[in-house]
Amino acid sequence: MGYSIIGSTFNKIKAETLYFVPLGENLEIWQMSVTNLSKKLRKLSMFSSIEFCLWDAQDDATNFQRNFSTGQVEIENGVIYHKTEYRERRDHFAYFACSEKLAGYDTQRDVFLGAYRSWNTPLAVERGRSFNSIAHGWAPIGSHHVKLNLKAGETRVVTFVLGYHENPKDKKFDPPDSQIINKRSVRPVIKKYLNPVTVQAAFDSLRSYWEKVLGLYQVQTPDKHTNRMVNIWNAYQCMATFNMSRSASFYESGIGRGLGFRDSNQDLLGFVQMVPERARERILDLASTQLETGGAYHQYQPLTKRGNNDIGGDFNDDPLWLIVGVAAYLKETGDWSILDASVPYDNKSGSEKPLYEHLERSLKYTLDRLGPHKLPLIGRADWNDCLNLNCFSDTPGQSFQTTTNKDGKVAESVFIAGMFVLAAHELADIAERRGLNTDANNYRQAADQMDKTVHTHGWDGEWFIRAYDDFGKKVGSKECEEGKIFIEPQGFCILAGIGLEDGLAQKALDSVNKILATKHGIMLQQPAYSKYYLNLGEISSYPPGYKENAGIFCHNNPWIIISEAMMGNGDRAFDYYLRINPSAREKIGTLHRCEPYVYAQMIAGKDAPTHGEAKNSWLTGTAAWNYFAITQFILGVRPTYKGLMVAPIIPAKWNGFSVSRIFQGVHYTISVKREGKGNTVRLIVDGRAIEGNIIPKPPSGITHVAVQALLS
Repeated sequence: MGYSIIGSTFNKIKAETLYFVPLGENLEIWQMSVTNLSKKLRKLSMFSSIEFCLWDAQDDATNFQRNFSTGQVEIENGVIYHKTEYRERRDHFAYFACSEKLAGYDTQRDVFLGAYRSWNTPLAVERGRSFNSIAHGWAPIGSHHVKLNLKAGETRVVTFVLGYHENPKDKKFDPPDSQIINKRSVRPVIKKYLNPVTVQAAFDSLRSYWEKVLGLYQVQTPDKHTNRMVNIWNAYQCMATFNMSRSASFYESGIGRGLGFRDSNQDLLGFVQMVPERARERILDLASTQLETGGAYHQYQPLTKRGNNDIGGDFNDDPLWLIVGVAAYLKETGDWSILDASVPYDNKSGSEKPLYEHLERSLKYTLDRLGPHKLPLIGRADWNDCLNLNCFSDTPGQSFQTTTNKDGKVAESVFIAGMFVLAAHELADIAERRGLNTDANNYRQAADQMDKTVHTHGWDGEWFIRAYDDFGKKVGSKECEEGKIFIEPQGFCILAGIGLEDGLAQKALDSVNKILATKHGIMLQQPAYSKYYLNLGEISSYPPGYKENAGIFCHNNPWIIISEAMMGNGDRAFDYYLRINPSAREKIGTLHRCEPYVYAQMIAGKDAPTHGEAKNSWLTGTAAWNYFAITQFILGVRPTYKGLMVAPIIPAKWNGFSVSRIFQGVHYTISVKREGKGNTVRLIVDGRAIEGNIIPKPPSGITHVAVQALLS
């Protein structure tokens, strides 16, 4: 994990390139091995190539009148240094080095490629030698030419190092009065990583790191797709979403967006056990962007750690996600000191308050913004960024997320109501464990009141209503011509415990199964919107069956999976899990059209001509939520404040499974065996039967606990 190997064999020449980033470094290794499989001497030429960015992606792609005149490079001892704008305000540069003696190089793209040519037919490669071009403006690149003479059966390894380096502002140049890059601090780095011994050690360290991270939760179940996703790919994807959120991929340009406040808090559910110290840092970074009202910027920039003013806030579910994220962190780590950490509002010096107060303001934000039915006002949107009930945009090109033509005092969200109940209970549990019983009682009373409001104004007879629009009309109701039922409130209201005791939850889940479920997953809503509705916003701008307009939004399918597990429906929960499981969908790869090892955000719904086709893979909250659903609710091994809970809700045909789980420094080996058809659990811990389904924390010094769980 953490590396790629790309290779091929042609005309009895085998070539493979290993790509990876060493831990803790700002550079990438390209290690290429070439083997002569023939029985005669082969004389070969190898060409590397990289096109340098000009440091600002938006400007790079648009400001050609300037950028075609700013490009600069230096070549020293075979190392290509890219220094565009280094002569002025920048103190960073890129470098591209090679371990072998060069036969030539190129740094000007149009020279290397040749006139009217592209990257698939570079002129330098075709003619077999470089031009030794020096970039002066236009489009700087880096290309090395290496000649290889390979005997029969011989293998040669060539290493390239592509890196980024910064100099102190007062030590940019060497000599100081020149315009030559000061390379004193980067030369040792280049020398180090052109050494094959160092490269191998760095690669071994990377592999050891991922073995440790992925080894924190390992399972053996009767289902190969579950094993593959839980043990490797789902966890790996959770780390990718932690690092990148939704900011840069094939589907996102990486320009402007930054990391989402809601997104990053949800991602905590998937990665907190793998890198708890970084989870703590992420929580405090997020809380530092929170506004004094308790509101939140919808996105923030990870480098500056500032809220994104271009998007702003008023996505009224955002603040509640901070509570959900912090609760997950506390259950996993037991690090209660984080609640006392001093955190500013909007990164303003002097506004610092304990994190616990930030959580209080998150809850109060919702209570301060209730609508005509005493349900939470939706603001610009809630979890569904495309349900824009205050937008009313009729102008092409306007952003649905930032355009607001209504005062926002009427449109309400039943989804946020369900989320409020969940968050209020989580905060009550936190307060109670801190001895703040008055706070805990107040939060539970607020949750109970919102629960009653949902029963009164959020229930439609067979399912939970989605929202009320700016006219006070229901959205996601039998009364609607289109969009009668939505997945979000069915999932989140049940997650919050609403309707569990009076039968509403089961009715809602049965409606989901009857109306929204397809063989490719559960659709977001039905019927699809057949036209654009001014009062609904972006959701109705998509063609039927795609994205938020009745697409299968894999992100919220796990809410239904968890809800089914909470109801004890193991077969249905696992059935839904497999429908969107990338590994299980590999057999229909020509339809699915996404990687068979990472989750996609969306699969086309039944109204789409391409029903079953996936899009927007890798960077999606689907990763964290599916990992959360399978590991903590179907397999049922989840952290609590009292210890590790074992409460599996597995398919009836499973005879059992095993889990290896590291929790708060203790290695738990858990063997689950089915003795009956039910979900009742008996635990035997280190040979002794215990009451309940929570393994108590062992005495200090105990590092391994063996658990038998018997289902009956």
